[in-house]
Amino acid sequence: MTLSPWRDLSPSAVLAAVLALLVGYSGPFLIIVHAAQSAGLSAAQLGSWVWAVSIGSGVAGLWLSLRWKAPVITAWSTPGAALLLAALPGVPYAEAVGAFLAAALIVTVIGASGLFDKIMQVFPPALAAALLAGILFRFVAELAGAASHDAALVLPMAATFFLGRRLFPRYALPVALALGLAIAGTQGLFGTLPAWQGGAGPQFTLPAWSWTAFVNLAIPLALVALTGQFLPGMAVLASSGYRIPARSPVTSLGLMSIVTAPLGGHGVVLAAITAAICTGPEAHPDPARRYMAGVVCGVLYILLGLAGGALAAAILTLPKALVASAAGLALFGTLASSLATALGDERQREAALITFVVAASGVTIAGLGAPLWALLAGVAVSGLQQQRWRLARA
Repeated sequence: MTLSPWRDLSPSAVLAAVLALLVGYSGPFLIIVHAAQSAGLSAAQLGSWVWAVSIGSGVAGLWLSLRWKAPVITAWSTPGAALLLAALPGVPYAEAVGAFLAAALIVTVIGASGLFDKIMQVFPPALAAALLAGILFRFVAELAGAASHDAALVLPMAATFFLGRRLFPRYALPVALALGLAIAGTQGLFGTLPAWQGGAGPQFTLPAWSWTAFVNLAIPLALVALTGQFLPGMAVLASSGYRIPARSPVTSLGLMSIVTAPLGGHGVVLAAITAAICTGPEAHPDPARRYMAGVVCGVLYILLGLAGGALAAAILTLPKALVASAAGLALFGTLASSLATALGDERQREAALITFVVAASGVTIAGLGAPLWALLAGVAVSGLQQQRWRLARA
């Protein structure tokens, strides 16, 4: 069936894309700014960094969504930016750029070799759903925390959303968000517009090689991108029924990261949390038309990148409780369906549960995040369970 982007565009897909951008720029954006300030980067270097990851995410996400007719949401590496908070200070900027380039090369080789596809093929669907549920859990749970601090804002949004799910399901989320914006405006909850200190466009830096930067930056960046972003990102797509060969997004985003590295970009990857906002029924009841959420998200990334971060700074004026509540409500249905899938197979139930628990814990061991440890724990328990079932049948 031939799909038409103009025909398939819908208000719900646009809203899902806007929410994905709000979540991405209201939290991870600050990590980049903080890392740049901690490393003593100039305003021009910071502006080029934001330009690179925004434009790179937008172009790659736009192309992949149209290529696969699926909501392929891309983003900069959030765990990578968090890693740079500690590792970037003291590293000469040219050597850091060289490490960004080396990390992108590692990701590209792993994607092009098909190794990542082989990992995804042996990963049980129940564990993929449990991994996704564990990642989403704390974001949905933030609804309770936000309600305890901003009840007058969050509770009316939640009540409107759940009532709307029964009365007007396609518009439950936009109506709840509109109500939240109105309440925030009447209560004066919007912050002041922060001054944007970044430059206006890309700034090329010739990469420099350093073994120290390669070991301390490049290898950890590649590992956290593969385990903390690509693995859960592919799980999000698979759990929503989008069977895309991992080789395509991993290789494409690795190549995009190679292009953006000399401009200061630390890596463009698959999104996980924001992807779940765009792959669920809130984006569109018809899964075949949800790809437009990825297309719109890509266009918005490009526009924000061209604005040099000024529009991203404006997003920071939104109340944190509003953004957290909107994201939690948008992810509610996806979390429910993921849990149902994860626990539906009796033979994989215990493995799925341990995968969910470890992923939801947010634990970091040896610098590697919860998604990797959840995967390892789930696969280990799954292997033991399969052995037990084989013995029981013998």
